[in-house]
Amino acid sequence: VNTLVTWRQLALPLFAPVSFRTDAATKTTPVQYLGGIEMQPSSRTLRPLSSRAASVLLVSWCCLLINSQAQTKYSKVLIKDTVSAGHKAELIDKLRTITGFSKLTFSENGSLELDSLVVNGSERARELLKSAITGPAIIVLEDASGRADVAFCRVVPARVKGTNKQSLPAYVVLVDFKDFRQLTGDAEALAAFDVGWGVLHELDHIISDSEDARKPGEIGKCEDHINAMRLELGLPSRSEYFFTPVSSRSDANFAIRYVRLPFESRGAGYHETKRYWLIWDAITVGGLNIDTQRALVR
Repeated sequence: VNTLVTWRQLALPLFAPVSFRTDAATKTTPVQYLGGIEMQPSSRTLRPLSSRAASVLLVSWCCLLINSQAQTKYSKVLIKDTVSAGHKAELIDKLRTITGFSKLTFSENGSLELDSLVVNGSERARELLKSAITGPAIIVLEDASGRADVAFCRVVPARVKGTNKQSLPAYVVLVDFKDFRQLTGDAEALAAFDVGWGVLHELDHIISDSEDARKPGEIGKCEDHINAMRLELGLPSRSEYFFTPVSSRSDANFAIRYVRLPFESRGAGYHETKRYWLIWDAITVGGLNIDTQRALVR
């Protein structure tokens, strides 16, 4: 499920079938760094995904195997080693700002590590990360920058073969770091929608089994949860789930390419509402169906 969703599903290629097999000679340790695990489509589907799409989703990589006797001792949120140092540092910085975990980081083996030192931040966001790293599912963060089938972020389910399939579900969160650099708009809206918020949105789908909006006028249970975190930080809330074209009388093509997403904050006594906007080029970011001029928000 992408951080953004639309009415019409754009037929885009998903993932090539890539499989890895564990090395039988690898020694068993409580935490084992994998050369790879063979993955295949998961029978479990996140509800916001269509059954057709879920049936062809294939995860290409998983970086850590957790010993079944010690599953609760190790972080279940992992970052793929192909994520660049710059992108990793960007994600760490955003997650630290949102959660208040001032020493949050990824260890050498890729696992997400939290710390006890908290400076401000959202309590709800901290609880979500805690639930993710101690939960029953392995969650892998993968760099999907530049991919046309990923608008900002997206989560896909998978199954890890060679393990207990029922006790060890797996998901990959695809993150397009480049998409977030295409955003322009009000500073308040930019602070409320960055790569950290995108990852948290996808984690909430996994941990809370929350759904996105299905029609205009709804925000969806997932964004309800994320908006509660924004409010804890004094940031505006996302007021619409579906983005809309930006109109321009001087250039008809402008409305085809550029879209906007609103955020709102209420003043004292809820008598004053301020609206903030994010704007981006939907063709560059991806997700725009040229034939129907509908933006893909799913």
